[in-house]
Amino acid sequence: MQQQQQQRRMFRAALLALVFILAAVSTTEAGKKEKPEKKAKKSDCGEWQWSVCVPTSGDCGLGTREGTRTGAECKQTTKTQKCKIPCNWKKQFGAECKYQFQAWGECDLNTALKTRTGNLKRALHNADCQKTVTISKPCGKLTKPKPQGKFHLLRAAH
Repeated sequence: MQQQQQQRRMFRAALLALVFILAAVSTTEAGKKEKPEKKAKKSDCGEWQWSVCVPTSGDCGLGTREGTRTGAECKQTTKTQKCKIPCNWKKQFGAECKYQFQAWGECDLNTALKTRTGNLKRALHNADCQKTVTISKPCGKLTKPKPQGKFHLLRAAH
């Protein structure tokens, strides 16, 4: 008899625990349903417009750029960002523009220059870069055909 009473108490405790768990779960789900969904805030802020990277010292390396945007309710309309200009890029066409160059062409005897063309490979941070660029450089020493000397004549005679 005592054993039956103990089993009944255990059953009541288990039943009570089950009711408690179900109540907690339904309250949690009800709480979720009652909360109004968060409305997505639509910003009237414009896109960030970035200036060119200005090196801290020299014409390459670490530097900063300024960003601005418009909008009546924007919390932030200007900010500064760190940037880097690679030192091995050709600065002649803008420090933020990288080009893939073809081989040097033949020497133009009239100008004593040789040229090659480069196509835009990469532009950093929406830089304003030309699609194609052409560069020239002096041809260097022009090699003239060597006159055939005495040695050549002697050799031909034998």
